[in-house]
Amino acid sequence: MTAHRSPAADAGNGSGRGKPLRSEAWFGSADDVTGGGLRTFSHRSRMRQLGYLPEEHLGKPVIAILNTWSDINPCHMHLRERAEQVKRGVWQAGGFPLEFPVATLSETFQKPTPMLYRNLLSMETEELLRSYPVDGAVLMGGCDKTVPALLMGAASAGLPALLVPSGPMLRGHHRGKTLGSGTDLWAYWDEYRAGRIGECEMSQVECGLARSPGHCMTMGTASTMTAAAEAMGMALPGSSAIPAVDSAHHRMAAAAGRRIVGLVEEDVTPAAVMTREAFEDAAATVLALGGSTNALIHLTAMARRLDVPFSLEDFDVIGRRTPVLADVRPVGRYLMEDFYYAGGLPALLRQLNEVPGALHPDRITVAGHPFAGYFADAEIHGPAVRPHDEPLHEEGGLAVLHGNLAPGGAVIKHLAATPDLLSHTGPAVVFDSYAELREGIDDPAFAITRDTVLVLRGAGPLGGPGMPEYGMLPVPAYLLEKGVTDLVRLSDARMSGTSYGTCVLHIAPESHAGGPLALVRTGDLITLDVERRLLQLNVEPDELEDRRRAWIPPEPVSTRGYGALYGRHVTQADAGCDFDFLASPGVDAVPDPR
Repeated sequence: MTAHRSPAADAGNGSGRGKPLRSEAWFGSADDVTGGGLRTFSHRSRMRQLGYLPEEHLGKPVIAILNTWSDINPCHMHLRERAEQVKRGVWQAGGFPLEFPVATLSETFQKPTPMLYRNLLSMETEELLRSYPVDGAVLMGGCDKTVPALLMGAASAGLPALLVPSGPMLRGHHRGKTLGSGTDLWAYWDEYRAGRIGECEMSQVECGLARSPGHCMTMGTASTMTAAAEAMGMALPGSSAIPAVDSAHHRMAAAAGRRIVGLVEEDVTPAAVMTREAFEDAAATVLALGGSTNALIHLTAMARRLDVPFSLEDFDVIGRRTPVLADVRPVGRYLMEDFYYAGGLPALLRQLNEVPGALHPDRITVAGHPFAGYFADAEIHGPAVRPHDEPLHEEGGLAVLHGNLAPGGAVIKHLAATPDLLSHTGPAVVFDSYAELREGIDDPAFAITRDTVLVLRGAGPLGGPGMPEYGMLPVPAYLLEKGVTDLVRLSDARMSGTSYGTCVLHIAPESHAGGPLALVRTGDLITLDVERRLLQLNVEPDELEDRRRAWIPPEPVSTRGYGALYGRHVTQADAGCDFDFLASPGVDAVPDPR
């Protein structure tokens, strides 16, 4: 979809059902009142209790609308209303919609990080769809961890499903400048720490950064993951970049409601859409967007749910052949509103398709036509989308590193880094926790210079817990005052997709699990070489072995409840931080509604 085309044009109602509806196992057929037995009769009587007539739901596809709206999630504050447009579309197509509230993962407020609860929402999604009388699902969300959680759960449940992205917020504004949420938050905060702006101006920035419903309007994790879902074929064409408050977003939601009925009729499940080719196209899209490093974790987790082979190395190979075509912050100049008006993702995909081998245009999608239909007639209407022969950068903006410090891999968004730090050797200054970092970063006793390699550990999947977005480690205020705004920074944490700087992230295995990061000492020399994809701790193997023998594993962060379950079963970053029992092939009990 370009800025002038509605995805409703791509939404159909299917070609006719080939098998009985799943919901009929609960309700029976439309012309049979008691033949299904006592339980069927009971289910129907409870539908009457809810106020539904038999002709409203019997014999019709029952569509679950999984809504992540809440009063404390600004990214989703409009989804309560948007669910009504989805229902309208479902009714128009002959289906029967039922709205289900599910967990809301608010990147803004949830501590220590919503990443800790991504797998919980995924489990809720899967089990809700499995246990209720529904035939298909519309997944509503956009905030960073919500999209992968919903898609992971729907993929495991195996029912027809599609995503309604919540959409980006409007541009921020401050004193004649356009602000990007996250990206300018970090920039202005550093200016404040350096003493160049005061509290009065900061209070004005506070009111200008985020001005409407919707997720971050930079190419952060939310914009990255909703675009990846669209490129994968799990959302309608053009849907991911529509601003949350634009009337086109209302129309897209209604179109999605109509289309899910068609997917049920055609029995198109996530497994049919989310193929190896779809993951390759999603990765290429993320790289062409200059997208978030978090996409590597989420796409890996989603692929493993479907037993699709996809790894960090695949991402790196694709990155070396994929140009950056989105001129969007933090890598570029513009914001998501500009990207949408420039033609949105369809315009970028059409350009990306001109790169040999970049996309697989013939694969199946939820739209009811091959992937090529997502971008066949798309045109560029503004500078936020670049022609394929005039890229912002020749290669994708993410790189996967290996070496004795990261045997399982690490990630850097090198296009958002300082170029002359991308090949660097310097002495480490090590912090064992984020609390220790915050307390000590401005202490001159650490003697941090521009050559220093800052190291944070204890912030991975187990140590965080949940791998919080601590990876954009702060630069000491005394360096900021001298004009030094970037250092090489290493951690087993993640980083907000809106962030920038020479930050090496997702070091695996993490320090809490006994990875080599746990053995680093202040003063050790560390080498980063992005061109060689190298992250090396320059310490002799015998010395590292002595340190390993002396290392004492930390106590579990949680010993009860969900935290204990998480700690026992979460995988490392290179495996997607999913639960091992969810990412493994196996058998699920089929509920007997009788």
